[in-house]
Amino acid sequence: MTTPTPPIRVLLVDDHVMLRAGFRTILDTQPDITVVGEAATGAEAVAQASALHPDVITMDVQMPDMDGIEATRRIVADPAISAAIAIVTTFDRDDYLYQALDAGASGFLLKNAGAEDLIAAVRALAAGDGMLAPEVTRRVLARFAHTSEPTAAPASAPAVSVPAPALLADPLTEREAEVLALLADARSNAEIASALFIGEATVKTHVSRILQKLGARDRVQAVVLAHRMGLA
Repeated sequence: MTTPTPPIRVLLVDDHVMLRAGFRTILDTQPDITVVGEAATGAEAVAQASALHPDVITMDVQMPDMDGIEATRRIVADPAISAAIAIVTTFDRDDYLYQALDAGASGFLLKNAGAEDLIAAVRALAAGDGMLAPEVTRRVLARFAHTSEPTAAPASAPAVSVPAPALLADPLTEREAEVLALLADARSNAEIASALFIGEATVKTHVSRILQKLGARDRVQAVVLAHRMGLA
């Protein structure tokens, strides 16, 4: 008998009660997702993440006590917490997105996204896939694509620390470069597998090796590097 897969555990972080209630209603209708907690401030988010060990956290930016950027940074820095964090934003401040990327966020979601987008984002992050809303991808990565050195970025947009291609001790193989280019196009593992006519398990292996070779923290950081390398 096959052992049932545990549901994806989600922590909702936002200072607006109605938004959290809406997200909870959407996510709790899914048999493979369960909301295990809520937080209204960044400080509460850090505490809840440590206590509940969620798989995915949806993180607002502007909150009292501690904003979502600092909360993300603290959660990512804690080795005991393995949650993937999706920044939920109205996208009225580009600098929030750059700072969130630098802090360790693995995805971005707009607050006006539909229910299916929210569900897909949670599942993608839980599976280890990055989640970049198309509107966010174009504007965020365009900034990094034209930034050759971390210090060249504006003060409001901290650069993600990634190695220059010439400094890679172990160069990417041709296949790994193909996978990285597709990651930069916001493709999921399944989509990459279909495009390259390989299995999803093989894609996961390639992604793991890419992250290791680039010294990238996650897929999102690898995407930034792909744009800097001119692969996308």
